[in-house]
Amino acid sequence: MKRIHLFEVEDFAWFPGWLRDCGTRYIVTMHKILGTAPQLAEILARGLRATNQNEILDLCSGGGGPMPEVVKLLEEKHGFKDLKLTLSDLYPHAAFSAEVNGKGDPDFKYLTTPVNAAEVPDNQEGLRTMVCSMHHMRPEVAKSILADAKADRKPICIFEISDNSFPKWIWWTAIPVNYIMTYFITLLVRPMTWQQLVFTYLIPLLPAFIAWDGAVSNARTYTLDDMKILLQGLETDDYKWEMGVIKGKGKKLYLLGLPV
Repeated sequence: MKRIHLFEVEDFAWFPGWLRDCGTRYIVTMHKILGTAPQLAEILARGLRATNQNEILDLCSGGGGPMPEVVKLLEEKHGFKDLKLTLSDLYPHAAFSAEVNGKGDPDFKYLTTPVNAAEVPDNQEGLRTMVCSMHHMRPEVAKSILADAKADRKPICIFEISDNSFPKWIWWTAIPVNYIMTYFITLLVRPMTWQQLVFTYLIPLLPAFIAWDGAVSNARTYTLDDMKILLQGLETDDYKWEMGVIKGKGKKLYLLGLPV
């Protein structure tokens, strides 16, 4: 495989939760800038129609992502009605899950019990999504996630905004670029907090960790050829796989698995 499994700072247990939350808000802003939601909605619309699903189970949700906006687009622009969205994580985000569940919306919830993406409970229905999270998984875990969806005959969509198509030596040029971009993109982050401002502009911890993790995300991202290796042994007549590149604002990769 081309990818290499370096560390991302946010993966460590000692990394402060409030700093991780600032990074999460920054990533959500990046999704909006790059137009993730409409592109992902197009793919999920195909998956939902092909499998007659009206539920989405988002795995590795962390402290948020583009999925609420994606569901809104699926209903407003793709004609779906009464879609249900469930967020989940192996380590559920306490504050964000409380915020989501506190709204009392039966069609939008965050599971407070841990969900392992490689061993999803049988009672959890819906099209499974992993948005910008598969690159965190080592190959053996990534393959287990795909195999679990196939064994349970559940559709699954992997979506990445990282780009691993460049020669390896170019990976590291992303660090200074990401660092500088942080100062501009942070101005668009909502909701804005004092931590986001202070630790970007006065004490630049956020630019440093975002620059490193962003570059490493590129290095960890599975290319289409890498995905073909992951799918070895999982390609059968009763389950089909589709993968591709989405061009536009940035270059995004997706893998869509559908039970036949």
